[in-house]
Order: sequence, then structure tokens, then C-alpha cells
Amino acid sequence: MTSSARRTLVVAVILGVIAIAVIALVLRPKPAASAGPPPDVMVAPVVQKDVAVYGEWIGTLDGLVNADVKAQVTGYLLAQDYQEGAFVRKGQLLFQIDPRPFQAALDQAEGQLAQATAQLANAEAVQVRTQLDVNRYGPLAKEQAASQQDLDNATQNNLAAKATVATADAQIKSAQAAVETARINLEFTRLIAPIDGIAGQAQLQVGALVTPGSGTVTSVSTVDPIKAYFTVSESEYLDWNRRFPTQSSLDEADKNLHLRLILADGSTYQREGTFYFADRQVNIGTGAIRLAALFPNPGNILRPGGYGKVRAAVRTQKDALLVPQRAVSELQGAYQVAVVNRENKVSIQTVSVGDRIGSDWIITGGLKPGDRVVAEGAQKLRPGSQVNPKPYVVQSATAEGN
Repeated sequence: MTSSARRTLVVAVILGVIAIAVIALVLRPKPAASAGPPPDVMVAPVVQKDVAVYGEWIGTLDGLVNADVKAQVTGYLLAQDYQEGAFVRKGQLLFQIDPRPFQAALDQAEGQLAQATAQLANAEAVQVRTQLDVNRYGPLAKEQAASQQDLDNATQNNLAAKATVATADAQIKSAQAAVETARINLEFTRLIAPIDGIAGQAQLQVGALVTPGSGTVTSVSTVDPIKAYFTVSESEYLDWNRRFPTQSSLDEADKNLHLRLILADGSTYQREGTFYFADRQVNIGTGAIRLAALFPNPGNILRPGGYGKVRAAVRTQKDALLVPQRAVSELQGAYQVAVVNRENKVSIQTVSVGDRIGSDWIITGGLKPGDRVVAEGAQKLRPGSQVNPKPYVVQSATAEGN
């Protein structure tokens, strides 16, 4: 064998050994990886108890009484005597219209009344004199000591005097009416608050010419208590009437229906409201009816035009099953929870859900009392996974009705 052949054989042998070694390493069974500890999850038991089911409706705030202040006479605004947005009392002066033309009209009407009074006194004096003539000529005519013509003349003069008295009396009544009208117009130059409440922004400024057609000069609203309008469905309204079958039930409603107001910033108004009234009809287009509630507002913090949510317990659900809302996941319209069994293994359970109660959810099907559901850490779990359950602690408990 030649040297080149021997070298080729040696190289082939070496390559074969290397190939066999590589194949052996690849095919050698790997040692089993050491299993890690099961993951920690927070679990909560399914609680069964009676719970109040709450309803929420969008509400609009309005004054208990809203009064527009308008001009009844024509004139220039001389002064504004209130602070916009401040509390005013009934009868308090808000604006002053120039009173001088109306004072002059009153003075003129009083002068005409005095003149009419003088004319009446003169007419009555004439009538007394003509009556004396009739009384004197009557007996004389019977004794033929005076002519019948003299008696007839005296009688006619007396009738004319009585007509003059009646005319003068009518003129006095007309003059008195003119005086009263002038006095009322003079009073109308004082634009006063018709009610106690919060006065709004002035729509006209000092120096403006106001007329009865100028519209609202300002508005005053009674805001303590303040009214909250909200709309409920017809079915909810009928359920209300089933629980409170008579309208005399308003007192009963005050005791049993605790209305709360959720403000625009998400906070809950600290004072409870009471039911006020229901509108006279159901809206034909929407099938809903408008209700009103009253909320105490001693600090006048709430103002008309504000928005909020009116909240109230609409019924009590007996033996409801409750789980934390965060334990329930939704997938394509279906709701699921991760349930931990006695061996601390996980199974994914489809459930039916009802109303939300604070931070909890009512489960209407798929669970039973005492089941443990994963409230935190369920995202990476698979059916059959072993877990290390720990009690779930609610970070901020939600007290219903607060």
C-alpha cells in the first residue's frame, strides 16, 4: 500500500470516529429539568348572601324654583344692587330703573285726582241747593202759593245736579285708577328678587334701555334643596309602583328609597336625596318617564345645569353568588373564571353573570358557594396548572350606597 493510500485511510478513520462521537452526543438522553415551584395566585371564595341591586340614571340638576326677573316698564337702568352669583332675599333690590318719569306721572295723576275731588264737592253743593228748592216749592205749589212752573224748574235743576255729581264721582274713580297705575309703574322701576335664592348673571348692564320686551334681565333660583331630574324606563317605573302602590307612599319612599348622587368628578354627594315626583306621562317616543328627586344643598355647592348620576337600590337579590369583578374575564361574549380545586389545580369554568355590585359581580350560573376563584394571576394559567393559592385582599372596599 502506498503512503498516499495510507494517509487517506487514516483520515477516513478519524472522520468516522468524530461522526460517531457527534451522533452519540446528540442521541444521548438529556437529564430531566428540575421542576420549579408552582406560581402564587390570589384566590377568593365564592360568597353567597343577600345583596341590594342598584340602578343608576343620568341626572340633570335644576333649581327647586326658578324665577326670571323682567322689566315691566320702559326706562334706563340706573344701578345694579346685587352681586352676581350671590344669595339674595325675596324683595331685595336687584336693579333700579330711572324713576323720574314715573314719579312725574304719579304726581300728575294725583293732581288730577285732587281736581276731580274738588269738582265732586262743588257738584254735591249744587245738588244740595237744588234739592232745597224742590223741598221749598213742593208745599207752595200745593197751596198755589207758587206756580207749577217754578216747581218743575226746581225739579229739573235738581236732576241735572245729581247727574253732575254722578259724573264727578266717575271722574274721581278714573283719577284714582290713574293714580294706582302710576304708583304701580313707579314700583316697577325697582326690579326685586321674587324669591330667596341664588341670583344669576346680569343680562343687561347699567345704562341699558329696558322695555317689557327686553327679555330676562337676570334669574333667581332656589337651590336648597336642589332638584335632580332623571329618566327611568317604563318597566322600572312599574316596578316602583308595585313596591309603592299608592301616591301616598311618598312618605314610605322617603324611608325606603335612599337616593344618592354621583357628581361629575366621580365623587358621591354626601347627603341622601328623597323622591319628589313622577311626570304625568310616559314619553311615547322613548318609553321612559321623567322623575325628580330633591337633595339638600345647604352650602349651595350644587347649581342648576349640573350633571350627575342618581343611584338607588332597586331590589334585593336573595342568596346571590358574588366573586370579585377582576376574577371574571370576557372572551367573545362569554365569561370565564379560573377555579382552584382542593388539589390546588386550575380549571377554566364558563359562568353566567348578573349585576355588578360595587367591586363584585353576581354569578347566576357556573359556580357554587365555597368555590375558589383566581382574582389575581390568572392570565398565564392553563387548565391543570398547579398553583400556590393565597388569600385575595381587596385593596379598597366598596361600601354600597356610599
